[in-house]
Amino acid sequence: MHYVYDLFCILVFPGLIFLSIFGVIAEFIDRKLYARMQNRMGPPWFQPVADFIKLLAKEELIPEEADARMFKVLPVFAVAAVVTAFLYIPLWNTTSLYSFNGDIIVVLYLLTLPTLTFFLAGWYSTSLYATIGAVRTLTQLFAYEVPLFMGILCPAILADSWSLEAIAKFYSEHPWYTLFNLLGFVVSIIAVQGKLERIPFDIPEAETEIVGGTFTEYSGKLLALFRMAIDIELIVCAALLAAVFLPFGLSMAPITIAGLDIEPAVSFLIFLVKILAIIFVMSLIRSIFARLRIDQMIDFCWKYLAPAALVQILISFILKGILIR
Repeated sequence: MHYVYDLFCILVFPGLIFLSIFGVIAEFIDRKLYARMQNRMGPPWFQPVADFIKLLAKEELIPEEADARMFKVLPVFAVAAVVTAFLYIPLWNTTSLYSFNGDIIVVLYLLTLPTLTFFLAGWYSTSLYATIGAVRTLTQLFAYEVPLFMGILCPAILADSWSLEAIAKFYSEHPWYTLFNLLGFVVSIIAVQGKLERIPFDIPEAETEIVGGTFTEYSGKLLALFRMAIDIELIVCAALLAAVFLPFGLSMAPITIAGLDIEPAVSFLIFLVKILAIIFVMSLIRSIFARLRIDQMIDFCWKYLAPAALVQILISFILKGILIR
């Protein structure tokens, strides 16, 4: 029975099927918000589903000089990595499905894998545009990854634990400490914007310059899997930020209706609202900035984001020293 439960968690809830559905919903909300902020109507509610079905119906074309095996397997790796990362994040309470000391490092590592698959996908496509997009993807990785890691790990320093479960529990018991992580939250949400290659950091997929960038040669089911991985990664990154920086509502008093404890459902609903709020902020960033050049993106990350993350680390260490005394 234990294996059946694990399989259900991985494939159904809160795993692949749930994340796929929620990812489609998040994509629609993101596109709708982005359109309304530009005074446009935006797509209908079924547009992301229609796009996915359309891709599934299209033929898969593999370039003659591409590595066919790597070309096909990389989208699967991208989806598997983001789904696995989600299983370690606390959802409806301060406990996660699979928790251990150091799981926050594993989650950050798993969220790096999709970016590496994007690079390899472009590289093994052997297309000029895809190769340029792949190089830009890897270049961006070295720009935003360090500020992102420092920003997310700052709350862990104050909580004195590398476990997402312990971090969520600590800030649920001491919610006012989250105010000291505000700078880290700002750094992290901007770095996540770069990780997801969203405006103003959509340089690897600049359609006006390099067609479709990394995914120029992808089509059909393989492109659909990559799009699914990106949608799920948006959910996982938002969930990680919500669990680390906004752990409110994860530890509530029992709420009963007709003798049933609905506290987990209420907590999970609050968690979904926090994810959507973070997506709203990211859509706002996307709507008010223009695309940067790759050199501007690197300068911004190392001149501003990284020093801001270092300041947040100093704040965490100082506050931790005060609390220990």
